[in-house]
Parts: sequence; C-alpha cells; structure tokens
Amino acid sequence: MNSNTIAEASYVPASEVLAQLVEFILSIVNAANDVLIEKKSFLTLKSFLERIASILRELSKKNIHNSQSLINAIDILSHQLKLAKQLIEDCSTRNRVYLFVNCRRIVKRLEDTTREISKALGLIPMASLDVSSGLKEEMNSVCEDMLRSEFSAAIAEEAIMEKIESGIQERNLDRSYANKLLVLIAHAIGISTERTALKKEFEEFKNEINDVLLRKDKAENIQMEQIIALLGRADATSTPEEKEKKYLDRRNSLGSQPLEPLQTFYCPITKDVMVEPVETSSGQTFEKSAIVKWLAEGNRLCPLTMTPLNPEILRPNRTLRQSIEEWKDRNNNIIIASMKLSLLSHNEQEMLRLLGQLQDLCEEKDSYREWVVLENYIPLLIGLLKSKDHEIRKKALLLLCLLAKDGDDIKEKIADVENAIGSVVNSIGRPNLSKFAVALLLELSKSSAICERIGKVQGCILYLVNSLRSDDLQVAGDAKELLQNLAFLDQNIIEMAKANYFKHLLQRLSSGPEDVKLIMAATVAELELTEPNKATLFEEGVLDPVIHMLSQSNTEMKKVAVKALRNLSSVPQNAFQMIRGGAVIPLLDLLCHSLIDPSLKEEAAATIMNLSLSTRVHEAGQAHVALLENDDDIFRLFSLINIAGPNVQQIILRTFNVICQPPSVMEVRSKLRQDSTLQVLIQLCEIDDFTVRANAVKLFYCLTQDDDGGTLSEYVSQKFITTLLKVVSSSNDEEEIAATLGIISNLPVDHAQITEWLLEAGALPIIFKILTDGNYNGLHKDQLIENAVGSICRFAVSTHQEWQKQAAQMGIISSLVQLLGFGTPLTKEQVAISLAEFSRSSTGLSRQIERRGGFWCCSAPSEIGCSVHMGICTVESSFCLVEAGAINPLARVLGESDLRACEASLRALLTLIDGEKLQNGSRVLDEANAIAPVIRLLSSPSLHLQEMALNALERIFGQVVGFKQKYGASAQMPLIDITQRGTSAMKSLAARTLGHLGVLHQQSSYF
Repeated sequence: MNSNTIAEASYVPASEVLAQLVEFILSIVNAANDVLIEKKSFLTLKSFLERIASILRELSKKNIHNSQSLINAIDILSHQLKLAKQLIEDCSTRNRVYLFVNCRRIVKRLEDTTREISKALGLIPMASLDVSSGLKEEMNSVCEDMLRSEFSAAIAEEAIMEKIESGIQERNLDRSYANKLLVLIAHAIGISTERTALKKEFEEFKNEINDVLLRKDKAENIQMEQIIALLGRADATSTPEEKEKKYLDRRNSLGSQPLEPLQTFYCPITKDVMVEPVETSSGQTFEKSAIVKWLAEGNRLCPLTMTPLNPEILRPNRTLRQSIEEWKDRNNNIIIASMKLSLLSHNEQEMLRLLGQLQDLCEEKDSYREWVVLENYIPLLIGLLKSKDHEIRKKALLLLCLLAKDGDDIKEKIADVENAIGSVVNSIGRPNLSKFAVALLLELSKSSAICERIGKVQGCILYLVNSLRSDDLQVAGDAKELLQNLAFLDQNIIEMAKANYFKHLLQRLSSGPEDVKLIMAATVAELELTEPNKATLFEEGVLDPVIHMLSQSNTEMKKVAVKALRNLSSVPQNAFQMIRGGAVIPLLDLLCHSLIDPSLKEEAAATIMNLSLSTRVHEAGQAHVALLENDDDIFRLFSLINIAGPNVQQIILRTFNVICQPPSVMEVRSKLRQDSTLQVLIQLCEIDDFTVRANAVKLFYCLTQDDDGGTLSEYVSQKFITTLLKVVSSSNDEEEIAATLGIISNLPVDHAQITEWLLEAGALPIIFKILTDGNYNGLHKDQLIENAVGSICRFAVSTHQEWQKQAAQMGIISSLVQLLGFGTPLTKEQVAISLAEFSRSSTGLSRQIERRGGFWCCSAPSEIGCSVHMGICTVESSFCLVEAGAINPLARVLGESDLRACEASLRALLTLIDGEKLQNGSRVLDEANAIAPVIRLLSSPSLHLQEMALNALERIFGQVVGFKQKYGASAQMPLIDITQRGTSAMKSLAARTLGHLGVLHQQSSYF
C-alpha cells in the first residue's frame, strides 16, 4: 500500500481503499514470519492482523460510501500499521544481540502498537455501515482482544536479562561469567557458539550501538555501554592479539610497586582488608561476616559510634567493594608480572614458594589466570617439567591443568610449546606424578584438535592402558576417560588395539570378579563408538559376555550390561550384528519382568529401539533381518504398553513406528490392525501425556497407510474424531499434527458418517488454518500440507454439494489453487483431485443470467457470464475453476515430471470440456496455453495419460473450429506414433484424430 493511497482516499471508492489496506496488512503478516526475536509475541500480533484482514476484506465487498469518518479512521489505522511494519522490519534485519538485549523495549512497543491499532479500528463507523451484525460483533471482539492483550518477554530471555543486569549492578568482571552469558545469548538467538561466529555477531552489535549513540538516547546509551563492557570480557569478543595489547597497555600503566591499602579498606572489627563490605544503620562499614557475628553475639550498638543498630539493615557497599577489588587486582597484576623472573632462580625452595603463590592466585580468579597466560608463563611451566625436583614438576602440572580449563585457546597454547605433550606423557610413568599428568592430558583432550597430537606421542596409549590397572582410582578413572576421548580417531584405535586395550577390557569383562566386570561393562557403556571401535569390539567378542550379564541376579550388573548394549547399539552395524547375535529376547525378557527397576526397563526399551533402527538402515543393502521373529514376540512387546510407565510407553511406540515403516513389513502393520491393538492406540491418543500421545498418533497413522479402507473405520467413533481435531488444534509437535491429518486423510472417503462427524467437530476451519498458516516451517511441513490437502478431498466430493459449499465459502478453493504453485507432487495431485470434484458441480450451480425486458437500447446491460459455464459464477457459490484462477496453474502441472500429479491435473482441466462445455472450455484452455501440454502427453510414458489426452484431443479437433490449423502440426507426429505403437483401441482413436486433422482419409485402413 503506497503512501499516497490514504491521501487520495476521498477520490477512490472505499471498497478499493479497504482492499489495498487488506493487501498491506497481509504483507505485514508475511513479514512477521521473518522476525529474529520474540516470535511468540509477533505470532499473537499476526493472528490479530489476520482477523482484521478478514473483516476488512468483507467490508471491501460491500457498497460503502466514502464518509469523512471512515476516511479518517483508515488514515489513522494506516499510520499505526506502518509503525507495526517498521517494528517488524527492525526485528527482522537488525543485529540479533542488539534485538535480544532490547527484548523488553520491543515487547513494550509491540503491546503499545497492538492497542493503538485496536483504537484505530474502533474509529471505523461500523454502526452506520450496512453490514451484518456478525461482522460488527467480530470487529468488537478483535478490538477488545487487542486492548486486553498483554505481551512479555520469553521466560528464558527474561532470565538472561536478569543475569546481565546483575552482572552490571555487581560490576562483575569475571571472564567466565561473560563467557557463559554470551553462550546463553547465542543459544537464545539461534547462532553458533563457535568463536568466529560470536565475534562477528558482537562486532555487529557494537556497530548497532554506534547508531544508538548518534540518536542521543541517554538512558539507552548508558545501558548499551554497560552491556558492551560486561560482554566484552568474554573470550570470543576479541582476538588473542587484541587481548594481549589491551593487557600490556593496562599493565604498563600500573607502575612496578604494589600499593598499600587505604585505611577505609580495613574492617574496624577484624583489622583486615574487607572482602564483602556492608554499611550498617549507623552509617559505618564493616566486613559482613564480622558484623553479622557481632550482632549474633547479642551486641546492639555500633562498634565505632556506640549508637543503636538495626540488625535488619545491612546494605552492600558496592562502591567500596569495587575500589578494594581494583586495588587488589592492581597489586596482583604487578605481582604476577614480576614473579616470572624470580621463578628462573635455582633456589628450589623459593621456586616452590612462588609456584604455590601463583597457584593460589590462579585458583582465586579467572582474570588472574588470564594474566598468567598473557605474561607467557606457559613455556616456563613446561620447561619446569624437566626439573629434577618432583614437587616442582607436580606444581607445574597442577598450574598447567588450571590454565587449560579456561578454553581451547589456552589448551592449544600449551600443546604448541615444543615437546610439551611429550614431557607430560613422560610424567605418566612417574608414580608420584602420573595422577597430575593424566589429569592434564585429560583436560587437553577436550579439544579434538589436540586429541590427535596426544595419541601420536610414542608410548602414550600404552602408558594409559597400563594406568587402567593403577590402584589409584582417580588415575584409573581419568585414564579410562582419556582413552575414551582419544577413541574417536582411527589411528588411536589401532594403537589401543596394539596395546591390548580391548583385550584387556574384554578379558576382565569375561573372567574378572563381579566388581571388575562392572567397571569393564561401564567402560563399554561409556566408550565413544566409531567404526574402528565397532570392528575391534566385535572381533574381540564383546557381545556374548555382555548378554550373559543380563541373566545374572545382580541388578547393578544388569544395569551396566543394558547400558553397554544400548551404547553398542547406537552404531547401526553393531545393532544389526546384535540382532543376529540374539540380544533381542534377553532384553524383551527384562522388559516383561515385573520386579525390574523402571530405569532399567527404560534402558532396555531404548536399546530395542536402537536395534529396530538398524533394520531400517541396512534393509536396502542387506537381506532383511526381523527384529521380532514371530507374532508372539510382536504382541508380547506391544502388550507392555498397557502396563509400562510413560517413558517406556513412548519408547515402545517409537519402536513400532520404526518397525512398521519399511514397505517390506506390511505384514507387521497388518498384524497390528486388530481389535486389541487398535483399542489401545485409540485410548493413548486421548491421554494428557503429550509425548506418549504423539507417538500413538504417529503409529496409528502408519497403520492407516495401507489399510483396505474397512478395518480401521470400524473403530472410528465420533469421540475419536473429536480427539483427533483437538490434537491438531492444541499440539506443538508439527509431526504429530501431520500424522493426525494423515489419519483423517486416510479414512475412507465414502464413509459419509465420518465426514459428518468431522464437520460437526469443526474440522474445516481447523484444516483451513493449517493450509493458510505460514508458521509451519519444520522438517514435516511438506507432509503436514500434503495430509491437510488429503483431508480436504473428502469434503470436495461432488456427490455432496452441501459439503462442497461449506468448504468453498471458507476460502478453501483459493488456498488449494495457491498450492499448485509450490506444493510437493503429492500435494498438487490431491489439490487437482479436489478441484476436479468441485468443478464437476459448477455447471449445475452456475446462476443463469437474467434476460432483461423492454427495448434493448433502453435497458441496463446484462451481467457478463462465465466464459465456460455461460452463467454467473463465483468461487464460493459455483466452485468455478475459471473464477478461482486455477486454469493456468493446472496447465503448468501438466508439464511436470510426476505422472500422478499430471494425471490429476488433466482430469481437473477436462471437466471444463465435458458435454456441451466443449467449445467454451476449449477456448479457455487455449487462452491458458493448456492445449500444447495436453498434446505433449500423447508421448507420456503412462498409457493412461496418453489415452486421456487422446480422447480429449479427438473431441477438440473434431468439433472446435480453428484448433486444427493452430495445433495440428504439433499433434501429427505423436498421433502417428500411437497409430504404430499404441493399443488397438488407441490406434483407432489416433487415426480418427488424424482424420480430423486431414492427415488420413476417413476410408483409411486404420479405422
């Protein structure tokens, strides 16, 4: 809607202005899909705008005069809508971090805009307009709903904003705090937490802030500068070079001598520098713990002024605390910078004292650790690993481990020092150092880039495998975890195999005492599984001892065995081997045991589900292996749904969903389509547990896909129909909604009672909303639309025009036509099927044009009739495809590769040339460039399509004047080909068509 529309409203009919306003609103609705933040709130605004567009569209169809009050109302409404669009554009294009930290302002603007739009709507003089009471009521309803609407930032966003405000208020300079905040924001706005992505987003955020500064909004400027200062502490916001320069500039400005604390820093009670200063009601400041103790001992007077104290008043003295922190940081920075030279002395006792002091500083604050790194202590500490003094080496390992915890950058700095990893690995062999060396390597291994370098150090894997036997449980545990981290690399797996890691593990698993078996099984359960792991473990024979553990009476042993099997089964090839190795029945036995712990049942059920996935993955390339070999096993597993808890229920349902998917297991679906099974599923579709319900709905949908049309309909009641529609309306699971619509779509179309139940339950508006709602953008969007369109087919059958009218009056035909432009092949096929059914009713519903009496020259001109039906047609009243603009989209589908969609579209188009409509319908097809695609279908690989096209063209060329000359040349060769290669019936028909074109004589032998 351009800016001049309203200014010229007095010269343009009100209906046209309102129609333009509707277009503008719909453009805002579409734009709202692209907002980057507060999507739920914008969804609410979008729903209001859709309701407004619907009301204004109805108004635009009325004969409304351009009253001044209406023009003024439209002017105000247009202005408010432009503000809404500007807000949406801002929230779709601006930096996401900036939008996030302004989420509260955005929500407030959104709420204000919504209410102003409501007030503008209220100015439209509905009382004086000739419109229905229903439309007036709807206008009042939407105005009231918008006025009452309240918007608030999402709970997760509010929680992060509170952390940001707390960090600013507390003047938190902790780098880890900023790191966590930045990661939380990244997750909230949907960006990568990878360092370069975060830095890019933060730089864009700072650029946005520069724009804010130019606007001179003082309050916002201060807030944004505080947020930048807080988040700027995060590692990702600056490069190592930038950090180093900033640090050196700061350090060089401090001087070289520590400062004495100011007198005000001391607590009058403890005489020590305060850590948490608080101000009392007397105006004096004390260390919090000291004054609390003073009051707890019964003292009620101030220690300094001896005036009465109010024990309820202890206010944090943040300004003083910040000053103390700054003094302390300054002195510690000087100490860290000057200590390095002292560490190079040969006095071992002094070195140990300094290393201890450095360790205390590193444990106290992450910024101190950062300064240690920036002062280049890492090479010095690695050099100390060569010291003859074991305590010095231990302190060096401890410090390196502390530093390594602060991020991958520090880990890489350590690993990049020449022979650093080798020096650490050599320390594993020293009894009093192995604990610290393994702990450091474990920390370094959390960076995948360093894992490969650790595994390459000669002897490292062997050292670690030997460490598994250590009496020190910490060493053995860290060694086990480190080996698991290294196990994702093929080369490391080979080294582990050479070091007999797997043999050691499996020997202990098979022959060790129970406590050792438990440890070994737990190792298998937690092992990072890759292709080399899989091959090695199965070659060593891991499966049999683990399965054997399932039969033991020891519950803990069962638990770790099942967990190990679940882990092994996460690799499809492993799972495939496990089915062949007989793992299913012991797991099923566990599930059926009434006294087994629920968590163990859940693990067993999850393992069976993993096994089921392997049957689908490997079915294409290998002989099919059934998860459940006989009917008893199938019903034994399914029967557990009735007695299991929700977690196990949903896992079993998901398992059957997997089992029933491949085409080769139709017999399993057939077995499940029996009385007891279907009754259970129907009951589960009605429960409140959304996860269980969703999986039950999906399985029921699976069972409907190759039903013969009679089995399932016997179990469908009016209550079940209501349940299905409730699921569609209330579910947030796009796949569940798609499956529910799939059930409706697959129910037999000729079952009139089911359709009546659907109509009574309000199915049409619910399905229509799905078709027109642009918010479905997930993985199941295509299936959802396909099944929604499939559901519409039952309301479009030409034998029930009252159903067709309800669908048409809702606007469904126009929505179907739009889907011809971008739907999937199945969607287009089903759309065309419905449109063909609607079109079959059009001739009988087209209103005859009234003939006017009197002299023709004096009477008003007659209404212009439909170019096909020659009466008065509308989409809503006669379902006319011409009025719906469906001819061109259907013609385009004729040129697509999907034969089923092509056939359905041709069938829909041919309804326009049925019987007496041939002449008029052919001209409409000609104008839509549909004749040429029909001619091309003569060469289709589908004989049925060839036959349909041939029948149509024989009638057209035989009876429509002018088409022979226009299309005859392009049709000749395909027709001649059919006379040579087609069926006998088609040969004769093709010859007759060639006769119409004058290519063959009527006496030709082809006849």
